[in-house]
Amino acid sequence: MRIYLKDQSSVELPEGSTAKDLADHLNLKGPHEALGASINGKTVDLSHPLTSEDRVILWNFNDPEGKEVFWHTSAHVLAQAILRIWPDAQPTIGPPIENGFYYDFANLHISDADFERIEKEVQSILASNFVSQRELIASKAEALRLFAHNPYKCELIHSFEEGSPLTAYRQGEFFDLCRGPHLFNLGKIKAFKVMKTAGAYWRGDAKNEMLTRIYAVSFPDRKQLKEYLHQLEEAKKRDHKILGPKLDLFSLKEEAPGMPFIHPKGLIIWNQLVAYIRECLNRNDYIEIKTPTMMTRELWETSGHWHNYRQNMFTSQVEERDFAIKPMNCPGCMLFYKGHTHSYRELPLRVAEIGNVHRYEPSGSLSGLFRVRSFHQDDAHIFMKPSDIQNEIKAVLALADEIYSTFGLTYRLELSTKPEANTIGTDEEWEIATAGLKGALDEMGREYRINEGDGAFYGPKIDFHIHDAIHRSWQCGTIQLDMALPEKFDLEYTDHDGTRKRPVMIHRALFGSIERFMGILIEHYMGKFPLWLSPLQVRILNVADRHEPYARQLAQRFFNAGFHVEVDSSNESVSKKVRNAQLAQANYILTIGDQEVEHQTANLRTRDNVVHGEVQIDEFLRNIEKERKERALTSPYVSQTTAST
Repeated sequence: MRIYLKDQSSVELPEGSTAKDLADHLNLKGPHEALGASINGKTVDLSHPLTSEDRVILWNFNDPEGKEVFWHTSAHVLAQAILRIWPDAQPTIGPPIENGFYYDFANLHISDADFERIEKEVQSILASNFVSQRELIASKAEALRLFAHNPYKCELIHSFEEGSPLTAYRQGEFFDLCRGPHLFNLGKIKAFKVMKTAGAYWRGDAKNEMLTRIYAVSFPDRKQLKEYLHQLEEAKKRDHKILGPKLDLFSLKEEAPGMPFIHPKGLIIWNQLVAYIRECLNRNDYIEIKTPTMMTRELWETSGHWHNYRQNMFTSQVEERDFAIKPMNCPGCMLFYKGHTHSYRELPLRVAEIGNVHRYEPSGSLSGLFRVRSFHQDDAHIFMKPSDIQNEIKAVLALADEIYSTFGLTYRLELSTKPEANTIGTDEEWEIATAGLKGALDEMGREYRINEGDGAFYGPKIDFHIHDAIHRSWQCGTIQLDMALPEKFDLEYTDHDGTRKRPVMIHRALFGSIERFMGILIEHYMGKFPLWLSPLQVRILNVADRHEPYARQLAQRFFNAGFHVEVDSSNESVSKKVRNAQLAQANYILTIGDQEVEHQTANLRTRDNVVHGEVQIDEFLRNIEKERKERALTSPYVSQTTAST
């Protein structure tokens, strides 16, 4: 029988072959290879049988689907180890998460001191290399009989729809209710680490019993675990929730949970980000608007937010009318467009808004600048004819590439297509929209991953996943085609033949949110901002009081040139002043002593503690003005070796 692969090539296999046979045929036997399979769009175990003309993708550990299978199986290994050590514990649920997995247990109390014991038992299980066996359970009644000893599993079984398929997985003596899929065998798991334990309410409800949650991570290679643990240590050093307040950039206060206070130094960075994005907007023929923060219930009913998103909105009543603070900028922009008559000649119309939006996030999910309740989106809505789609997508992709490159950020792209159900628009409209996105990506030669069925209900989308200095991935910008809002708001334009047509619309945000992007940058640069973004570009230190007048004179000169400059005239020693300047992440530290006053120069060192000695002020100013203007990522006074460390 003929089987088609991801690259559209095909192979011949004997009748009755499984996905595992296909993996063996392709010699995909490494620990990171062939962890699960997608057969005609459905992710399954490798034991799944194949039929002729099947289209098969074999997931590896670099694929999100592959990681999910790997970590889902590893969660079962963790539960098996726990039950071997604490037989009275009751396993509840154990899903994969972004970085690893967890499993929740009732009737279990452990501490960090137990981790080594758990890991030792895990290694014993992995050494047995059990084959994962998927078992179909005939009925709810049968499932309830099999798990009668575990009230948590029984509660889950009762919640399933009658007639829905029920499955369980067996590995050795361990048997657990699970939808799968799982690894074919446990030998793929080469490294396993218990990370932490915490309390968690059953099913996330504070009214329910508190369970013991164990977080862990696993890899198909010990080197990957070592790199992951190193990354975690690096992440601790870069934590923006620590660095931000330490550098006096922002703070979070109980009086406004999830609503950051941006301090003067943080606002310098903020204003540079906004100025830069506005410069990009102007160069790319966008117009900018500002819409109200609070609008009536009727608007949010038209947009669909009142019925579908109200639980995440802040609402109020004024003069017996319901209002909501906007959770997104889109509906306001629809009203702006609708307030004018439009011709095909003015399309595409690119409308930007750096709008302050508010969303109710549960207090437990708030995290620094990454997860907040009040934030600013660098939104734009592009209204266009269907024939404009590909060119507009290419323009947004080029703009995104320019922006992320300016900050030294790399990224990958994901294209999400039509969900299976609950979408709006015709199949033809979806095909045109998806072809436009795909065509733009292909024409620009960009690599991208396709997420089948993961688009929004109103249209396909492209997501940008940026990578920072320690290779973490952040979902940041997005480009979404929307066929819903133009319909809901009855938006039109007059075509060349005088007929009224419905515009196609793109939502796009490239920073995503300025707060979150700022948090990412704090961690990416570890507080060592490039000169153009830095809130402290030059700090001048005088050796003695008699040098202060010249230091102040120099500071005024830098200030007049538009630099953020400070003078440290404290009574501290010079070495302490230097150390303070480095901790404050001043890009350039100028020391003034007798010689510098006499020569009208300064003694230069950079924050990486490289001393450059006496410099002429005119030349130094020219160099840093050029560095600022070019938005350079490295200083002309820092060697490439130093810059890369």
